Amino acid sequence: MNGPQDAGGMMGFGPVVPENPEPVFHAPWEGRALAITLAMGALGQWNIDMSRHARETLPPGQYWSSPYYEIWIAGLEKLIAERGLLNGAPEDLKTLRAGNVAAVLARGGPANRPPGRLAHFAPGIAVRTRNLQTPRHTRLPRYLIGCRGVVQRHHGAHVFPDSNAHGEGENPQHLYTVMFKTSEVFGTSARDEICADLFEPYLEAA
Repeated sequence: MNGPQDAGGMMGFGPVVPENPEPVFHAPWEGRALAITLAMGALGQWNIDMSRHARETLPPGQYWSSPYYEIWIAGLEKLIAERGLLNGAPEDLKTLRAGNVAAVLARGGPANRPPGRLAHFAPGIAVRTRNLQTPRHTRLPRYLIGCRGVVQRHHGAHVFPDSNAHGEGENPQHLYTVMFKTSEVFGTSARDEICADLFEPYLEAA
């Protein structure tokens, strides 16, 4: 979707000024915000793509004026309200107990899945990103729409966020690293290359 999170390549936001060294958290509340988000995610009422979509559908003014973890908390509030958790917890609600946190975090959440079909592309193949204008969740950056690139690597099949974010199943899709000339993306004055990991439904033969 063309949401406030998808600001790559847009002018008017000023330069990116990295912090060196950058702290893990800028204030104690940020660490608590991360912990609360992870604990609530372990309840099993939504998946990681649903949580991303909740943050990305915040109003642009709120999104752009909020610190990173305030955005997380605002998205979490939306998920809690949408699922009626403020009115009481379902009987089958999962819990993440303190003693299990380290093991759960170490296990992670792998998104690779067995492929349901053969890959359509291979390294070295020229591709173009499709012009996908959708109000739904997508991991295709807006600034790459309609751009030509070359497949650099095939990563196998992974959970497809575009369906998973809307409760429509994992629908595993092949994932590729695609290299783009920055002149193709940002104009003729650019002289570098960028790579993006893109799902097969985003691509067509160039």
